[in-house]
This record gives sequence, C-alpha cells and structure tokens, in this order.
Amino acid sequence: MKRLLALALALELALGSVKVLAQSAPELAVPGASVESLLAVARANNAELTGMRHEALAAQQRIEQADALPDPRLRIELQDVTKMGSQNPTLWPADVGSTRYTLTQEFPWFGTRALKREQAEASALGSASQVKVVWADLASRIKLGYAQLYFLQRNVQLNQEVLGLMQHLEQVARVRYAGGLAPQQDVIRAQTEQTAMRGELIAMQTDLHHGRARMNALLARPIHADLAEPQVLRPLPAAGTLDFDALEQRARQHNPQLAAEEARVKAADKGQELTLKGRYPTVTLGLAPTQFQNDFKAWDLMLEMNIPLQQGTRRAQEREALAMRDAAQARRDAALTQLQADLSENVDALESAQETEALVTNSLLPQAELSLQSALAGYEAGKVDFASVLDAQRQIRQAKLSRIKAQAEGQARLAQIERLLGEEE
Repeated sequence: MKRLLALALALELALGSVKVLAQSAPELAVPGASVESLLAVARANNAELTGMRHEALAAQQRIEQADALPDPRLRIELQDVTKMGSQNPTLWPADVGSTRYTLTQEFPWFGTRALKREQAEASALGSASQVKVVWADLASRIKLGYAQLYFLQRNVQLNQEVLGLMQHLEQVARVRYAGGLAPQQDVIRAQTEQTAMRGELIAMQTDLHHGRARMNALLARPIHADLAEPQVLRPLPAAGTLDFDALEQRARQHNPQLAAEEARVKAADKGQELTLKGRYPTVTLGLAPTQFQNDFKAWDLMLEMNIPLQQGTRRAQEREALAMRDAAQARRDAALTQLQADLSENVDALESAQETEALVTNSLLPQAELSLQSALAGYEAGKVDFASVLDAQRQIRQAKLSRIKAQAEGQARLAQIERLLGEEE
C-alpha cells in the first residue's frame, strides 16, 4: 500500500511538471471558455500545488528512514605504537604492540522503531492530504474567479444592450421634440443616461481586466495572457434536492482538511507513545577483536546501555507530547465544527440563489419586459412621459442584472460546497 502511495505521488508530480498543451501549441483553444479548461491548466502549472506535491513525496520517503537502525560504528585503537620505545612511532597495525577493533551497533528499545514508522506514515498521510487541501482551495478560487468573470462579462454585455436601447430612446425623443410633441429635456435626459452608462461600462471593463489578471496568476500564466470569454456555467443540483445530512457525511469522509487534521492527531498520538519509550534504555552491542602483529588472539564482547535517570526531564517531555496530542485533537474538532457551519451556510445560500434566479426568470423579468414595451409604445403615442420610460428601462436592467447575479452566486456557492466535500480529484 505504501509503495502504491509513493508511486501515485511520483506519477502526480511528474504529470504536474508538464506544461499544458495550450501554452506550447498556439493552434489549440485559449483556456477560459469553461471551468474545466482553467482547472486543467492550474493542475499542471500552479507552483504552490507543485511544491506541495514535492513535500508529500519527501514525507513519503521518510517512512523507510523512520524504522531503520542507526549506522554501526567502527573504532580502531593502535596501542603502544613505539613498542616500549624500541622503534619509531608507526601506524601500521601489525607493527604496533596491539590493535583493537571495536564494532558497535545501537538498538532502540522494543517497539520504538515500529512507533517511529507509524508516526512517519501518519505524517506522510497528512502531507498527501495537504496536497488535496491546496488543490481544493485552488480549484475553488478558480471556480469563484470564473463565476466573477462570467458575471462581469454578462454585465458588460447587458450594459451595452441597454446603452443601445437608450440610443434608440434618444432618437425617439429627438423625433418627438422636432415635432413639438416632447420637451428638449427628454433628449437631454437620454443623453445623460448614456453618459452615466458609459462611465459604468469603463468601470466594468476595468474590473474585468483585473479579474483576468488574477485568473492568470492562479494559472501561473503571464498576467496579460489571453483568456477566452466564459461561455457556459456548470449545471447546479436541482432546487430542493440538497440533503444537508447526506452532504455532511460525505464531507466527514472526504474533506481533505479534516483528513489532514486527523493525520496530525495520529502522528501526535504516536509521538506521545514514543516519549513513553524514553523510560527504557537504548542498548548497544559491540564486538572487539584485538590484533597482535598478524594474529587475532583476543575477542571481546560488549554490552552498553544508557541509564534513564533524568526522570524530571522525561516527565516534562511526556507532558509536552500529551499537550501536543490534545492540541491536535482540538484543532480537528474545530475544523469539523467550521466545516459544518460553512456547509450549512453554502447549502442555504445555493438554494436561495436558485430560488432567486427562478423568481426573476419566471416572474420579474417577463413583467419588466412587458412594462418596458408598454412604456415605449405609450411614449411614442404621447400617452406616457419620458420618466416612465426610463423607470421601465431601469427595471428591466435591474431584473437582468439580478438574474446574472443569482447565476454567479449559485456557481460560487457550488464551488464552496465542492471544496468542503473534497471529492473532486
């Protein structure tokens, strides 16, 4: 299982280091028309995600190191290098009085290596979960950014449509003014409305430019690189079909932040058990042959161990490890509580956005369109004043804007729910 996890991390890291074809092949479509095209670029290019993959792979390699024995130690002692003053000093083992070779190996107390391995496995699992946390957050930010770009792009188009309507109204007002059927004030008001809308259009286009720059930053692309206009929104779940209890269970099982916190609890738990092993000694075994000229005539065995007398220090270490475990558990519980609150908030907000969109589409927008048509016909017939036409125009503009807002809000809430569920790969 551990080898499969390591292979999966290595494969994901290799895939993540490959630049997307959209950058290397100009003939391919520019990303941005759909959320999926943006996510594909981010998965391959985002530096933070790539860094987390490297860290997870590094943590995986620590598992094999954790339960390995310390390297053996070799010591060579040349004794009586002058042979009681009968010769000049020498470093050749056969020419000194005797040479002692001491080979030692340290052995931790029983169960210590297994605990270290389990602690490393928990830490590696936490690092792998952290990769998913980073990806879930990045994917959510991209989806939110896409929803914002969609809203801004549609708002610009709506502004341009209404601007064209105002230009038509200005022409109608001019004709009526030329025929003495309307005051000049109607023409001036139509021009004033157009000027105000052009100012709003400039602000919208600036926001759109900033949104594209932020999106390119998330994708690790040049800030001013081209992005396709958002074309489609992802389908939302049917209104009234979201079961909070079912979603909560899925979030408990798959939320990467919860998984990361649970892994920290396990690692802290193993760390607390490791500190208890400090009450027992570490054993060192040694073998020491002694060379006299060219023969080995003496063989010694050695047993060495530390004596754990500093109980005050060890008790402090145990209390520290216990506090760290309790802290990890508290963070996990806090993450679960926050998860439940965020999930509830976003489910309610998604349902509200769907209801708002349905209300605007089915009721408010048709009513506003009828009101505008009636006002235009009445104004051209001289039965309605220009103020009523402007009011009807503002109502239909507000209705369309409300529908776009509701659609973007629904997409934003869906992105947050998906982040909390943590099921997207």
